[in-house]
Amino acid sequence: MAGGWAMAPILFCSAIALAIVLERFWSLRRASVLPPGLGAEVREWARSGKLDPQHLEALAGGSPLGELLASALAVRDRSREIIKERLEDTGRHVAHRMERYLNTLGTIALIGPLLGLFGTVIGLIRMFLDVMRGGVGDPMKMAGGIGEALICTASGLVVAIPAYVLHRYFRSRVTGYCVAMEKEAIALLDDLTLGAPASPAAPRSRRAPAAG
Repeated sequence: MAGGWAMAPILFCSAIALAIVLERFWSLRRASVLPPGLGAEVREWARSGKLDPQHLEALAGGSPLGELLASALAVRDRSREIIKERLEDTGRHVAHRMERYLNTLGTIALIGPLLGLFGTVIGLIRMFLDVMRGGVGDPMKMAGGIGEALICTASGLVVAIPAYVLHRYFRSRVTGYCVAMEKEAIALLDDLTLGAPASPAAPRSRRAPAAG
């Protein structure tokens, strides 16, 4: 309350930022995004050929990595180019979902200092208006405006700095996950295409010797 009504949007942004941070920490746990051993297990499934639509549906719903690998298994009988295109399309959607709410967190990190500056300007305006009405004889009026300005500035920075740091941290984590998922996808792609036995080449007919 000492910061004035300009503190309301700062507190609102802090509540949103806290909710996003808690949700992203929970959703971006490594065990839920990249279950350990899932890539090797899926490649073993592909080699055995024991895959059905229900199995693929359960794999896709289990984790982002599972969704990516299931998209390749769904078209495993197609050419390498088609499987690769499906992996790329699914990978873009998976990466977009992992980055959910991060733009909002980055926006809060950007506008936090601006909201603090706005509160500072409001506090200074209030101080000057009080001085114009009552003169400079009462130092409490000036102290109230200065205190309001400083509280808003500090509150804006307190919200913006952690939001910016965590925004960069989550971006880095998502990038690392994407690299690891790409590695697993390439390994599965190689198993589905390069690992298949090549069809035997047709024997070349020998040319009959010319009659002498």
